[in-house]
Amino acid sequence: MTDEQTVETAPVREGEELDWAALDAFLRANIDGLDGEFSVLQFPRGSANLTYQVTIGGTRLVVRRPPMGTVAPGAHDMVREYKVLSRLGRVYDRAPKGLALCEDVDVIGAPFLVSEYRTGVVIWNEIPETMRGHTDAGRAVGFATVEALADLHRVDAVEAGLGDLGRPEGYLERQVGGWLKRWSAVAEDGKELVAQTGERLRALMPDNASGAVIHNDFKIDNCQFAPEDPTRVTSVFDWDMATLGDPLADLGTLLNYWPDDGDESAIAIPGLDRLGLPSKDEIVEQYARRRGLDLTREDLLWYEALGCWKTGVIMQQLYMRWVRGESTDPRMGERGGPVVPLAERAMQLLDGVRPSERNKR
Repeated sequence: MTDEQTVETAPVREGEELDWAALDAFLRANIDGLDGEFSVLQFPRGSANLTYQVTIGGTRLVVRRPPMGTVAPGAHDMVREYKVLSRLGRVYDRAPKGLALCEDVDVIGAPFLVSEYRTGVVIWNEIPETMRGHTDAGRAVGFATVEALADLHRVDAVEAGLGDLGRPEGYLERQVGGWLKRWSAVAEDGKELVAQTGERLRALMPDNASGAVIHNDFKIDNCQFAPEDPTRVTSVFDWDMATLGDPLADLGTLLNYWPDDGDESAIAIPGLDRLGLPSKDEIVEQYARRRGLDLTREDLLWYEALGCWKTGVIMQQLYMRWVRGESTDPRMGERGGPVVPLAERAMQLLDGVRPSERNKR
């Protein structure tokens, strides 16, 4: 099956095909106005959930389901993601609209959701040609990204219909404990530092901040921009881990993925260092200004360490899916390499956490 392919889509990877006839029938029965030929492409860049661009006639849709094989309890939660997408857009227009949810695993082998398709560009390792006429496009992209995050954290969860999305109290304790448990399910000899890092995070844990709607995996490549405008994020994707929790954990995750010429030991997404992004200090300043907070980079060291450590655990999960034959994506075979360096980086960040800074808000 073919469709007009964009730079963000590709033919479906071998082993990640679904029951297209069953999916076609579900979509036509549950979404009004669909008429015409069915075709499908895949968004191949993601590492976890499987995401497809489905076209029926002149309508494009996005279909997401968990990865093939065993899924950890609570992970890849399509019901949670659909709940967010079906409600958040009323107060946060960067959230694509959820259109349908299917919890019947007999349709395509797992629960899945359907959301609206939005046209735009996702920035991976270079500024798109359409933005290169903009002065300091890389800096604009960076500031727009953190502004989108700050604006999410200003959302009133109750007004959005998401007051029951999670329990802010004890969020950080559950994060560290939960990821330690996930690590124990995929741990290998020679990587003991990962568990040690989790225990040190627990020992240095700050008090929980007041709760906000948080994304839990906020980074540049989960954001979409208008093709010619680097100054505003138009969409944010991948909401399956969203909850109510400490918003500084989201900022720490973003910092974990962020390159910085003044931070030689940072482990950023490859290629981001070529974009001309603002520094981490500037990102923290912009976030604090947008939310009216008094924050410095030093106040975020524990949260950045948490993000770094969690990324290492996720990398190990992806690697073990490949080891167990549950993924046919060859990239997953390389995911185990950064796991220990990420734990080392987290430990280094924790060295800078001082008791006088831990509970600053």
